[in-house]
Amino acid sequence: MARNLNNIRNIGIIAHIDAGKTTVTERMLFLSGAKHRVGKVDEGTTETDSDVEEQERGITIYSACVTFPWKDVIVNLLDTPGHVDFTAEVERCLRVLDGVVVVFSAREGVEAQSETVWRQADKYHVPRIVFINKMDREGADFEAVYREIERRLSGTPIAVQVPVGQGPQHVADPFRGVIDLIAWKMRTFSRESEGKEVIETDIPENLVDYATLWRESMLERLYNCSDELMELALQEEPIGPDLIRRELRRATLHRQVHPVLCGSALHGIGVQSVLDAAGWYLPSPADLPPVAGIDPTQTDMTIKRSADPAQPFSGLVFKVLPAKTGDLYWVRIYSGELKANSRAYNPRLDKKENIAQLWHIHAAKKEQQVPKAEAGDIVGVIGPRESITGDTLCDPKNPILLESIRFPETVIAMAIEPETSSERKKLADVLEMLKRQDPTFQAIENVDTGQTLISGMGELHLEVIKHRLLRDFSLNVKVHKPRVSYRETIAEAAEVTGECHRQHAGQALFAKVTIAVEPWEETGGGVVVINRCPPGSLDELYLTAALETLRARAEGGGMIGGFPLSRLRVTLLGGQTHEQHSSEMAFRIAADDAFTRGLKEGGPIVLEPVMRLEIATPDEFLGDIVGDLQQRRAIIVRTENREVMSVIEAHAPLRELFGYSSAIRSLSQGRASFTMEPLKYSAAPQEVAQGFGL
Repeated sequence: MARNLNNIRNIGIIAHIDAGKTTVTERMLFLSGAKHRVGKVDEGTTETDSDVEEQERGITIYSACVTFPWKDVIVNLLDTPGHVDFTAEVERCLRVLDGVVVVFSAREGVEAQSETVWRQADKYHVPRIVFINKMDREGADFEAVYREIERRLSGTPIAVQVPVGQGPQHVADPFRGVIDLIAWKMRTFSRESEGKEVIETDIPENLVDYATLWRESMLERLYNCSDELMELALQEEPIGPDLIRRELRRATLHRQVHPVLCGSALHGIGVQSVLDAAGWYLPSPADLPPVAGIDPTQTDMTIKRSADPAQPFSGLVFKVLPAKTGDLYWVRIYSGELKANSRAYNPRLDKKENIAQLWHIHAAKKEQQVPKAEAGDIVGVIGPRESITGDTLCDPKNPILLESIRFPETVIAMAIEPETSSERKKLADVLEMLKRQDPTFQAIENVDTGQTLISGMGELHLEVIKHRLLRDFSLNVKVHKPRVSYRETIAEAAEVTGECHRQHAGQALFAKVTIAVEPWEETGGGVVVINRCPPGSLDELYLTAALETLRARAEGGGMIGGFPLSRLRVTLLGGQTHEQHSSEMAFRIAADDAFTRGLKEGGPIVLEPVMRLEIATPDEFLGDIVGDLQQRRAIIVRTENREVMSVIEAHAPLRELFGYSSAIRSLSQGRASFTMEPLKYSAAPQEVAQGFGL
């Protein structure tokens, strides 16, 4: 049955690790009636953390999709990981979501990964609402988190709810409910009904002044976004709840404000209001501007498709779950309709893919098979064979290429090898399957040593992969210690000419190829090869041979340690031919020679991954931790005080951070915590390069 576009909400929950995302999801499922019992993260009984590794660690590793009704809307909800090693799961979800709920802990506030996911939401222009969770925890501070959203995230929070009390039951003024500033009511939640029963009363007299201050602040922020509200305020006319919600929705959709709610997901307090707010303030597919793409046959031509079932079909693959019976492709449909037993066109591959079955997804499993899905929906597809994450699927008669999903570079690697040669093929097949599932996982076999180098986003990422190989696939593999994933580039620009002037099989070969090489940050971490050869100056066959060779060399290793090349632009400027002795082979040899000369003359340098650390420590350990960071070549970016804790932000090379979790436990008697995320690649010091023989 077709769903009304205006009643669909494709939303995600994003946050720092341990802020309570999965608990919020569980409460939503319970309150909507999709579940009859609330699962608990600590017990491994949550709906969306279905993987054994997730249940054992008590964290989300893989994004999960659940669909449920809430009042008059249908919610497609994606629960995402909070750990930085699995940030690709957040990236791919934000690319296809219409709105998000950002969860913050009322105690810890804005943390390192909070900033990362907020920036990712900014990057994809996603409207968001905020839920300040754990209001019943010791040290909860609603106002402090509210201010941090402004100061650290450059957000525009607008409180539509404020807490009544803060902290656990034993404090003088414990958290016991919320005040709805729009409806002008106090809400408490029955613990006996696990939060399903909401008790609405007038605001107690002793809280009216407190609530009035927050309501005035809310309206003042809205006046900046709404001429209608400003006019009513100047005329001292009453402003009703429906008008406030309408203007708040409009401002949220335009990302001018971020409505803020609060509660305790563990006890079911305030989660109902988050669901209401998702329906009121977050966009439906019909609210969004048409999706833009390019015509694959004319790459300079932009095409737009609106969320209309009557438009030609277009959708984006944002996740692949490999399976023996057929991979399950998660597809966000942007326009038109997709039918089972049909074919869709993949413009990247210039191939048609089979669409055998369509499924609605629940967690990571197929739930209900459907004959078709329409614009605005998220659906599981079985049938495609060669598509990957970020690929467009579209109507073969009306092709469009949508913006893909870009993932960060890997920063850490380790070598694995099968215990027996008979397991080599099985290991290769499993690694290929894991690569399809996880775009930030890479595996390259070294033919000389027999080892396979796997790389990922962090130590935890590789540890999870290792456990899957051993436990899920029963592979006997030797695993070596993790090592840093270095890159190579050049220090300065150079213009060089490569030559081929030799005899081959009794025949003279001649060619010259001139190229310019230069460091180039805008490559996004790879190598760009550009043709600036004057038109007609080289035979098409020779030009193609030179460009193919340059691109092949760009994908190979550098000159110092054979590390992948990065941040490099190679421009083909021209070439020289001989009437008799030039050939395709000669131009390949000359292009290869030019590339080697370019790297030499540009001055090869090693790039090392630098991590962004955020450390929260009791004040008495601050000096020891800063001293230790300085010995690790870290740059201290900032320190700030949060009550009895100090927070340090530092940038340090990954090479110096192996085993850091043990070191910080020792320095702080186990009382400090830290998060770490990839920041950038920077030139490694000379002693690191010398270790590779430079």
